[in-house]
This record gives sequence, structure tokens and C-alpha cells, in this order.
Amino acid sequence: MHVSLLSWSQHRYLKWGLAITAICIALYVSQWFFAGQPPNGGTWQGYILGTLGALLIVWLSLLGFRKRSYRSTMGTVQGWTSAHVYLGAFLLVIATLHSALQFGWNVHTLAYVLMCLVIVSGFYGLYVYMHLPGRMASNSAEKDRGQWLSELMDLDAQIRDVVQRCDAELQALALSALELTRFGGSAWQQLRARDGSRVVPLSGGKPVPNLEQQVVIDALAARVPAARKREEAEVLNELLGFFGRRQVILHVLRKDIQLKALVKIWLYLHIPLTVALLVALLVHILSVFIYW
Repeated sequence: MHVSLLSWSQHRYLKWGLAITAICIALYVSQWFFAGQPPNGGTWQGYILGTLGALLIVWLSLLGFRKRSYRSTMGTVQGWTSAHVYLGAFLLVIATLHSALQFGWNVHTLAYVLMCLVIVSGFYGLYVYMHLPGRMASNSAEKDRGQWLSELMDLDAQIRDVVQRCDAELQALALSALELTRFGGSAWQQLRARDGSRVVPLSGGKPVPNLEQQVVIDALAARVPAARKREEAEVLNELLGFFGRRQVILHVLRKDIQLKALVKIWLYLHIPLTVALLVALLVHILSVFIYW
């Protein structure tokens, strides 16, 4: 998808962006010859650059509405998205030319900073949609989260059944591993994908970290050579297989949660920043016409 997005219609909007930017650079340079002063946003060239930048910002913010307008005949969503990417990138050049690098502690600079943040978050969003869907598909092995959770629940039920044939120490170890398994959690925990699972060790006492179920797996593996009966060894090996599979499932789930959180989090930044930019842009325009 990302290849066709960036190369949509033979890179039409890349060419548009380059052409518009070239014209804007020419306008900027012309200020030295026609305005008789260093470039700034107050010349007629500066106003043209500012108007173009403002119109681009407003138009770029309409992509979300176009995506929800399923019956719209105003171009394809793919075309709009391709234009959004390229023209959004060139907006950084156009707005910088309009500002002429004249910054200060004012709403004009605030609008510029917000625009930069929106564009940077947009680049992150582009990276996300170019790379993460493939990683999510590879990680989930053509299963959705519900199917993995269902398998985990079935596996836990089997562990609870089989562990009844073990001694009290192993029962406490295995059952505490099930009860103290952790994944998901807060947004920060989802992004880190860190295993917060714990387990009560064979020696008893307070629960200890059980990263990737390894404490339980090591404890079961250590018991196999010491098994006195064949049946006991079979039960231990069966539990080893269950916890090994559990290790795989939990790893997949944590990675899936992390990748989907990475997809979602940019929208939690991009959209609020865009709204803030539109407000700052409006104040910037009003202040220019009222006070200048």
C-alpha cells in the first residue's frame, strides 16, 4: 500500500509540491529586489506565502473528513492521502519562507512551532502505516487477538487440570504463574511491552518476576531428571510443553498490543496538535490584520 501511496499517479503530488515550492522560493528571493528590504512576512510576497501556507493547512486538515465521506466524488482517498503527505512536507518550506526565520515569544511563532510538530507527527504516522501493518501480520501469524486469547484460556484450563497430579509445591508454582500473568495495562506499559508477570517460587515467600514464564519453565525442567516415576516425568514434560506454548502466546500478545498502541498513539498527538494549530493560525491571521 505504501508504495502506491507515495508513487500515486506517477508521483503527481511530489511534482506539484516541487513546482509550488520553486515558485515560493522565487517569491521569497524577489523580496530583495522589489521590496527594498530583507524578506519578511509583511511584504506582498510574504502575504502570498502566508496565504498559501494557511490554505494548505486548512486543506490538509480536511483529510479526515474526506476519509469519512464515502460517497464523495472529490477524488479518491488514496489520492488525497498522497497529496496530504507531499504537500504537508513542502508546507514546512513554504511556512519557513513566510516567517523569514523571524521568531519570538508570540502567537506567530507558536503557530509555526505547532505546524512543525504536526508535520513531524505526520512523518511518524507515515512510517507507522508503511511498516507496522506488515510487522503486525507477521507477529500474529494470521490470527487475531481474540483467537490468541482463546487459545491462552484453553491452555490455562489444561494446565490447571494437569497440575492436579503434581505435588503441592508445583501446584502453587504453576497456579500462581497463571494468576499473576500480566500483559496490556496502561498506555505506557503497552508501548514498552514489558512483561510484568510474577510467580511464587518453589521455596515460597513473596512473588518474584517471571519474565517470559522462564522461572516456571526452569523449575519444571529441573524436576524432570529427578522424577522417580515415568508418570511423574510425563506430567512434568506435558507441563513444560504447555508453559512453552504459553510463553509463545504471551509474547505474541504483548507484541501485538505494543504495535497497535504505536499505531494509535500518533493519532492522539497528530489530531490534537492539528486542532491547536488551526486555533493558533486563526489568532495569527486576526492579529496580523487587527494590529499590523
